[in-house]
Amino acid sequence: MEFRWDVVIDAMPQMLAGAQLTAYITLLGIGGGLLLGTLCGLILAFRIPVINWIVFAYVSVIRGTPIVVQAMFIYFALPMALDIVLTGFAAASICLAMNAGAYITEIVCGAVLSIDKGQTDAGLALGLSYPQVMLHIVGPLAFRRSIPPLGNQFIISLKDSALFLVIGVAELAQRGEQLTAQTGRALEIWTAVAVFYLIMTFTLAMIMRAIEQRMRIL
Repeated sequence: MEFRWDVVIDAMPQMLAGAQLTAYITLLGIGGGLLLGTLCGLILAFRIPVINWIVFAYVSVIRGTPIVVQAMFIYFALPMALDIVLTGFAAASICLAMNAGAYITEIVCGAVLSIDKGQTDAGLALGLSYPQVMLHIVGPLAFRRSIPPLGNQFIISLKDSALFLVIGVAELAQRGEQLTAQTGRALEIWTAVAVFYLIMTFTLAMIMRAIEQRMRIL
């Protein structure tokens, strides 16, 4: 079969719109997941009573169910139960944030617990308060160790955004599906979709690598 470049060129505006929406959902999901995961990770690391078990339950539920099921629940079931209306974009962003947050929780918890207790003792011996030790010694060290797994999780979240076509979000994957139906040219359309995802994941990986290199210098 001949590869038709004109099909790709004609489909480019719709693909760019889909890629832009994918980027927005991913950024919101990653940002929300990072905030949620950091908070929950610290709760698990320091074993805060009662809340610790709530966080454990949240992580267990999210890690034990597929993201497609989570998206369907948030978009269809939750609004019905709470009598609210969620757009596909809002549901996708919330779902991605909650999903990423559960995995980031384990990353943050593991990074904090991996710091040798001697670092804390040394900081306290220098006259720093416990919060200062956490902020200026344990925090930066834990952040450095968490960068590689965080980068992996961010890329996974970006790719997981393709699954939100099941709730009708017109992101890149759904645009590809629609364009394939319109043109009947699956080879050209899905090749272009794959290239878009490669560009986005490569960009995200380079950003995380730059942050990692920067932290090593510091």
